[in-house]
Amino acid sequence: MANDNGTASELTGGIVAEPIANKLAADLKEISVAEFFERNKQILGFDSLHRSILTAVKEAVDNALDACEEAEILPDIDIKIEKGTTKDELVMTVEDNGPGIVKKQIENIFARLLYGSRFHAIRQARGQQGIGISAVVMYGQLTTGRPARVLSKIGPEMPAYEMDIYLDTKANRPEVVRSEAVHWDKDHGTRVTISLSAKYAKERRQSVFEYLKATAIVNPHAHITFLEPTGETYVFPRVTDKTPAKTESIKPHPLGIELGTLMKMAKATEAYRMTSFLIKEFSRISQRTAREVCRKADVDELLRPQDMNRVQAMRVLEAFNMVKIMAPPTDCLSPIGDSLMRKGLRKEIDTKFAHTVTRAPSVFAGHPFQVEVGIVYGGDISADAPVKILRYANRVPLLYQQGGCVITHAVEGIDWRPYGLEQRGGTGIPVGPAMLLVHVASTNVPFTSESKEAIADVPEIIDEVQLALRECARKLKAHINKKERLKKIAEKYEIIQKVLPRLAEKSASVIGKKVPPIDVVVTKIMNVVVIEDNTEHDVVDGKGITTVGIDVVNYTPKQRNITIACKVPVAELGKVDPKPSRREEGLVVWKVTKMEPTEKRHITLELVGLEKDAYEEAEVFFEGLKADQVIGAEPL
Repeated sequence: MANDNGTASELTGGIVAEPIANKLAADLKEISVAEFFERNKQILGFDSLHRSILTAVKEAVDNALDACEEAEILPDIDIKIEKGTTKDELVMTVEDNGPGIVKKQIENIFARLLYGSRFHAIRQARGQQGIGISAVVMYGQLTTGRPARVLSKIGPEMPAYEMDIYLDTKANRPEVVRSEAVHWDKDHGTRVTISLSAKYAKERRQSVFEYLKATAIVNPHAHITFLEPTGETYVFPRVTDKTPAKTESIKPHPLGIELGTLMKMAKATEAYRMTSFLIKEFSRISQRTAREVCRKADVDELLRPQDMNRVQAMRVLEAFNMVKIMAPPTDCLSPIGDSLMRKGLRKEIDTKFAHTVTRAPSVFAGHPFQVEVGIVYGGDISADAPVKILRYANRVPLLYQQGGCVITHAVEGIDWRPYGLEQRGGTGIPVGPAMLLVHVASTNVPFTSESKEAIADVPEIIDEVQLALRECARKLKAHINKKERLKKIAEKYEIIQKVLPRLAEKSASVIGKKVPPIDVVVTKIMNVVVIEDNTEHDVVDGKGITTVGIDVVNYTPKQRNITIACKVPVAELGKVDPKPSRREEGLVVWKVTKMEPTEKRHITLELVGLEKDAYEEAEVFFEGLKADQVIGAEPL
């Protein structure tokens, strides 16, 4: 730069120095996404040898389950882990009976990052980003130098194709080193074999075995076989023949959508006016709703969406929250369901109590999501250890980063002491013989990182999780209170039955009279009506029959009248004895009259067409007596 003292060339002795910015600019160049993840493989879950094998199996199994469910095929998945030829080398093979992959897509699916069909689709799926299995192939070749081997077949009359594939990280493109048609004695399916540096340890809390066990719980329709490096085989059988409901892709929901996203959608739309833009690009927006949004936003209905400015877009966002808009469609989500969650839990965990809750769908940032929670109590679960939390996102177990997950934070934020579990200070993970299962299903799970091991602290999600947890906790509290009261009354009755007859006999012998009846004394001491229930399930002529038995015993010194009500699911009623006095929506009601002291009445109710575990513990209510006069049921 020249000034009053001379020119730039004079100041540098006649030589013009090249600006440093030009040198820096010469070093700038684009890097491929594959190169980035190759250097930062820990982001994808390959930060240790133990975790690497878990990540590899997880990505392969997730792909297999997704493929089978999209084709509405009951999954049969075989996982085999063998020792490699060098130290710390393992060979993983995962085979499924899915629809297979067409030949021209095999190489892209397994050796090209960010390649897939689900990223732009708004529906629930395990895989979204197109990174998972390609990242495993990349890690395998990086640590062992070996290609991945993929075998796939799309139909019984079609040939199978086998390929050896590398991932060219500089170009993020597949490199096929061998491809040939081969015979495979299977109608359809895919098998992938990858060698990688890894260590296997079954006893670790985050192990392949624990992942598969957790996967089996929330995928009860899958049959999974696992062969360990030691030669030990484990089978996780399916417990239902029903495949999950197939999800459908939907449009974005307007509630919670962000400003930048709205403006981007407006620029890209083919609609010529605001009302048609809102109707075409968003779900649950009708003609009437679109006009109301424009009116509240003070935006002309005929305005071209591409001409909408930032201020107008902000007013449209505000109008979305001012107008009543229906909840998002539920066919984009595929929840596990209460019955199947209980089946999965009971299949893997020996427990006496299980309760599940499925919340209605909700929305965050325009993305529909749904929360499911299950709780099991008792059985062989340790009473002295912290409650185990089984975390899931779109049916996939989350085994790492528990402390950084919204699910854990939701559990820690509840005071569990009133519900029967120990918890110092009323915060943190409670202690007791219980286990929690929390499943978040969404069209876009907000993971904290690319390794997809923890869900971010989204306020809408934490609220829904805590509402479901509290609902389960209330059921647990009622179960614990009922069992404790029945246990105490049984112990009291047993003591009375042992002590009173001896006292009566001794007293009678002392005064030389006959032994007096003790029933009246027993009822005065007990002075409660005891209600006990049990359920049994059987299959008769191909139909499931759940039999509910209710015993009512009058341990009071007076004749009693009491109304008994049993909550029942939607099912066909079979044998009901005695005949109920009425049936309301979800309730069967009996009037039990003129019960004499110590008299026992029995009620039988059959529910036809229910599956096993669909109705495990009866909910019994009563009317006609005070709450402290009845044990074993709740006031109606």
